[in-house]
Amino acid sequence: MDARTPSFDPSPWLPFESRRRARDEKREAVLRTAVHLFLEQGYHRATLTAVADRLNITKPALYNYFRSKDEILFECWALGQERVDEFIAEIGAGGGSGLAKLRKLIRSYAQVMATDYGASLVRFDPRDLTDKNSKIVRAAKKSIDTTFRTYIADGIADGSIKPCDTKLSAFAIAGSLNWIGHWFRRGGALSAEAIAEEFADRLTEGLAAKPIRRKAGPPPEKNKRSRGGSR
Repeated sequence: MDARTPSFDPSPWLPFESRRRARDEKREAVLRTAVHLFLEQGYHRATLTAVADRLNITKPALYNYFRSKDEILFECWALGQERVDEFIAEIGAGGGSGLAKLRKLIRSYAQVMATDYGASLVRFDPRDLTDKNSKIVRAAKKSIDTTFRTYIADGIADGSIKPCDTKLSAFAIAGSLNWIGHWFRRGGALSAEAIAEEFADRLTEGLAAKPIRRKAGPPPEKNKRSRGGSR
């Protein structure tokens, strides 16, 4: 009898962790492609066939990752909302005056609005989702509005923000920020970071109890020759 250890052909299946990672990567690729197409063409005009074509796969292959077009839409929204939830939690844990928290919120929210997933928070209609997911979206929007109002009220209470109507102030700020998701284009004259800083200044300067100190620009070049120097 041959006592040698029998040899086996390697399994054609990837290890479980590798398979799951590959599936997650493909799922993320579907979402990135879909959200870009939805923003480019509009949700109703964009088709799953077009998404599949851009990914160089068949339309039935998409159903390995998502059951429907509106499920993809909701997942795109959820990724944007996840980023908002993360920075709101971080700002809340960091403390500071109401004005300081409001400025951080504006800065972070503006930068998220400049991303595809952030734009999906304001560019798509919740009515295109299932009733369950539509309710989730509306509740999240209400929570964001509440956060803006809370920071403004905190600022009034601690003296960093002038007395004002918290509801109208929150609407004005959020409305300005939401429009970034409509007009921002990558490669423009200003980066997302620069726009976020500008909005943080502009949207709070009328609310701040004390003038906001802007960052000083570079000092002007000195004339190397003194007035009494040689010509």
